[in-house]
Amino acid sequence: MSTITNNSGNTSGNTSGNPVNLLELKGVHTHIGAYHILHGVHLAVPKGQLTMLLGRNGAGKTTTLRTIMGLWHASKGSIHFGGKDITALNTPAIAGMNIAYVPENMGIFSDLTVKENMLLAARSARNAAQMDETRLQWIFKLFPAVEKFWNHPAGKLSGGQKQMVAVSRAIVEPRDLLIVDEPSKGLAPAIINNMIEAFDQLKKSGVTILLVEQNINFAKRLGDTVAVMDNGQVVHAGSMAALAEDEALQRSLLGLAL
Repeated sequence: MSTITNNSGNTSGNTSGNPVNLLELKGVHTHIGAYHILHGVHLAVPKGQLTMLLGRNGAGKTTTLRTIMGLWHASKGSIHFGGKDITALNTPAIAGMNIAYVPENMGIFSDLTVKENMLLAARSARNAAQMDETRLQWIFKLFPAVEKFWNHPAGKLSGGQKQMVAVSRAIVEPRDLLIVDEPSKGLAPAIINNMIEAFDQLKKSGVTILLVEQNINFAKRLGDTVAVMDNGQVVHAGSMAALAEDEALQRSLLGLAL
């Protein structure tokens, strides 16, 4: 597959070799109505790396992503992106900082074509002809189904094809941070392998990625760093490779071995 350079100019670290954190959550609490979901989340996402967010169902992973995006607001604590406090910003302002979010339900506009879905996300283009052709060709190589069904209604695609459109839409313009919630959920193994390869290419292009995932093979093959959540808190953070090698720690944190 071909690669494309991220135009944002981000690097994966500083001159001392220590990674710079592009995104940091410090002591974040989130309440949804009467429910206290996040209980002081501390999370660091190094620039230029892929960070896996793991945990059992109900641990608070999706709530963490939605809080980062301003869909739910932190009731306590702080969220910093690129050194700027974004805790109180609304979702459009956060997205305007070059952050893309792919929710678990994908957020596809079913009645629009694939092309129209992509155009909506291409903020610099008023029509399809103004979209970055080089970037589109790169996306088509990552996800051939996007090109194949370019003029088809997105709602008529399969689940795997919709997921490809959702990720493609998120990267139709260069992003500093890509946040994705369970991209492999419900997908066939062959499509999962295609998705893994695509995320690997994205990571190599310099995009910082925060990924919630239940597929263990996905996590092991892609993750640079990992944070494990339980009961609304991050209970472990470190190297993905180190966690993948420690079966006792895996069972302790996740109730199973990777």
